Amino acid sequence: MSKAFVKESDDGEDLEPAQQLPPGQKNYITPSGYRRLKDELDRLWKVERPELVKTIAWAASNGDRSENGDYIYGKKRLREIDRRIRFLSKRLDNAEVVDPLQRGTCDQVFFGATVTVCGEDGAERVYSIVGVDEAAPGAGLISWVSPLARALLKARRDDVVMLRIPGGAEELVVVEITYRSISLTD
Repeated sequence: MSKAFVKESDDGEDLEPAQQLPPGQKNYITPSGYRRLKDELDRLWKVERPELVKTIAWAASNGDRSENGDYIYGKKRLREIDRRIRFLSKRLDNAEVVDPLQRGTCDQVFFGATVTVCGEDGAERVYSIVGVDEAAPGAGLISWVSPLARALLKARRDDVVMLRIPGGAEELVVVEITYRSISLTD
């Protein structure tokens, strides 16, 4: 079917703003993030999609498709899988894998850094700067395009950075910068 008749887009319109890449920017990603996306693509392409195609073919052979729940649901799920496969393929094609371990000892914050900051309240928090597809703020994994990561980029130990938040601004002191392997939890 022509894309003219389908209400889907490949340009990322249906993504949350936190998952969208700025126009013209590279898709930086850690090795574990790349591996996770690649594994998902392989699972969808080699396992889920073939099984679903078999189910749809079986359901279609049962006759009337207009009231066939297996067929209708199968086609809908197949469209979802195909859309996700297209998305993952594009992301992986445009990915630039950056291994934090390759940076060695660096005293400045760049992609892949794990940064310990101290807020105005005196509490220390640890953040790892990762790709947009890897971000999990609750787990301390922040996207390199997020406001916090942008505030921290190029900072050095003991630097004070200003994080603009809806209620004003917050000062954060960079306590420690390390480059280590970042593991993603699903």
